[in-house]
Amino acid sequence: MLQERTHTCGELRATDAGEQVVLQGWVQALRDRGGVAFLVLRDRYGTVQITVDERSPEAVREAVKKLALEYVVQVKGEVVERYRPNEGMATGAIEVVASELELLSGTRPLPFTMSDEVDALEDTRLRYRFLDLRRPALQRNIILRHRAVAAVRSFLDEQRFLEIETPILTKATPEGARDYLVPSRVHPGQWYALPQSPQLFKQILMVAGMDRYFQVARCFRDEDLRADRQPEFTQIDIEMSFVTSDMVMTLAEGVVGAMWKESVGFDIGEVPRITFAEAIHRFGVDNPDMRFEMELSDLTSTLAASTFPPIANAIAHKGIVKTFVVKGAAGNTSRKVLDAWTKFVRNYGMGGLMWGKVSGGEMSGPAAKALPEGMAMADYLAAAGAADGDLLLLGAGEAGVVNTGMGRLRSHVAKELDLIPEGIFKFCWVTDFPAFEKDDDGRWTSMHHPFTSPKAEHMDWLGDDEKMGDILSDAYDLVCNGSEIGGGSIRIHREDVQQKVLAALGIGEAEAREKFGFLLDALAHGAPPHGGLAFGLDRCISILTGADSIRDVIAFPKTTSAQDRMVDAPNAVPLADLDVLKVKNTV
Repeated sequence: MLQERTHTCGELRATDAGEQVVLQGWVQALRDRGGVAFLVLRDRYGTVQITVDERSPEAVREAVKKLALEYVVQVKGEVVERYRPNEGMATGAIEVVASELELLSGTRPLPFTMSDEVDALEDTRLRYRFLDLRRPALQRNIILRHRAVAAVRSFLDEQRFLEIETPILTKATPEGARDYLVPSRVHPGQWYALPQSPQLFKQILMVAGMDRYFQVARCFRDEDLRADRQPEFTQIDIEMSFVTSDMVMTLAEGVVGAMWKESVGFDIGEVPRITFAEAIHRFGVDNPDMRFEMELSDLTSTLAASTFPPIANAIAHKGIVKTFVVKGAAGNTSRKVLDAWTKFVRNYGMGGLMWGKVSGGEMSGPAAKALPEGMAMADYLAAAGAADGDLLLLGAGEAGVVNTGMGRLRSHVAKELDLIPEGIFKFCWVTDFPAFEKDDDGRWTSMHHPFTSPKAEHMDWLGDDEKMGDILSDAYDLVCNGSEIGGGSIRIHREDVQQKVLAALGIGEAEAREKFGFLLDALAHGAPPHGGLAFGLDRCISILTGADSIRDVIAFPKTTSAQDRMVDAPNAVPLADLDVLKVKNTV
C-alpha cells in the first residue's frame, strides 16, 4: 500500500540517524552479497543506500531478490550511520535498513542505462525520452533551466514588469522564416499562424500603456534544423516604454546576471560593447567568441602590391585579405590538418586557405609567396602579428566570404587545439547593425525585422537606393562564448516612419495594411517610444550546462528532421478530420 514519503532520496544525513523513514524511487544499483543486499534508491533529489540484512524481516529479504534495475519501490526503515561513509554520495554517511519493501512497478528490458554516459543513439534516446529524462545529466539540465527561469521572473518582478501572455493562434506576418499554419474549422479556407515571436503583440502592449512587459514565450518557426535550432523554442521576451538602447541593455545585463548567478554562481561583471563593424573587423563574425585571442588582422593594404595570384586577384576585384596567427603552432601542425582547415573554409565559399610557418624571422608555406617585391619579411610578419614558432593562416577574396570563413575557422581552430579555457563565460554586446541588406534577388530586406528603428540621423536616407546599405539600426545583440543569446532593438513608434520603412522594403500601402494594419493603427493612436529584446532560453541553458545540443536542455525536443520520436509526430490525420477543416491532403 502506498504510504506518504517522509523524505526524498537525497536529503538524509547523519543527523537523521535513528529515524523511521518512508522512501520511494527507482532502483539505480543492486548488489547481493549472499544474505546481505544493497540497493541504491534514486529520485530527482538524489540517491540513498538501502540495506537488507539479518535486521530486515524475512519477507523483505525475499522481496529484494525479485527486484531489478529501474523497478519502482517503496521502502520503510530506520536510518543508521554507516561504519564506512561513502564520500561519493551526498547521503553517504547513512544507510536505511529496510523493515518493509514493496514493489510499486516493474519494467520491461531497458534500451539503455540510466547513467550520464550513455552509448545509445540519439534517435533511440528520443524514442524513449521518458527514460532518457531519468538520467542524472538531463535531470540536472532541466532543474537548472527551472532555476534560471525562476531567477529571471523574480528579477523582472522586482523591476515592475508584468508577465502577459500573447496569442498562439494568430496572423501570419513575415519574420524571416516560414510559418506553421493551422486551418480554421469555423472559417473554412482561412488559416491561423503560430507566432515566430510575440513581436507585434508586445509592441501593441506598449501602445496600450502596459509600460513593462515580459513573457516566457513559446515560438514556432518552420525552418531547417541544427543543433541550436528547434521548430518550437522558448524566448524570454521583454519590452519597455520610454527607453533608450542603453536602458534596455542595462536591464538585459541584470536579467542575464540573475540567470547566471542563480544557476551556476557566476558573476558576469561588466559587459563590453563593440559595434557590428568592429566585430566583423576583429573577429569576422557578429557573434565573436572572446574567450581566446587570435583576432583577425586586415592585410589588404599591407599586401596591396603583391603579385601572388590569389592575393592580387582578390585585391583587383575589391576584395580583402585577412589573417590570424596561431601562437606556437608552426612546429606541430601537420599538412593533413592544414588541408582539413582548407576544406573547412571552402564550406563558407572561400577558394582556399594560405598558411605560413615562421622560423628564424622567415616564413615557409604558400602565405610566404604573398610578400610584395621590395617589402621586408619582418614588416610582413609585424603587420600580421606573427613571431618565430607561429602559424599564420591567410584568406583572400570577397569581403563577406573571407570574413565569415576566417571568423568561423578561428573558432574551429581554437576548439581543435583546445585553446578555449573551461568554466568561463565571456559576454559582449554588438551594436549598430546595418538596418538593411540585399537578398539573393537584389531586393532590400531588414537585417533584423521591419519594426526596428533606424538611427535617427539616418532616417532621411530611407528609400534612397544609394544610401540604404549605409543606414544603421538602433539594434543590439548579446553574445556569450560565441553564441548570440539575445537580441533586440528600439522600435519604430511612429506610423509615418513605419510606413516609410515598409515602402523602402518594397511593401506598398495596400500590402502594408493587409499584413500590418493593426500595428499601423496602434502606432497612429499615441504610441510611446519603446524597445526591448528577447533571449533564446534554450541556447542560454545549453551554454550554462555545457550541452552539445539544445535538445539536451528541452524536456521533449524534436529531431533534426522536426519529428517527435516518442509520440510519432507529425502523423497522418484521418480524411474525415480533414474534410471537417475543408483541407485536402495531396500527398
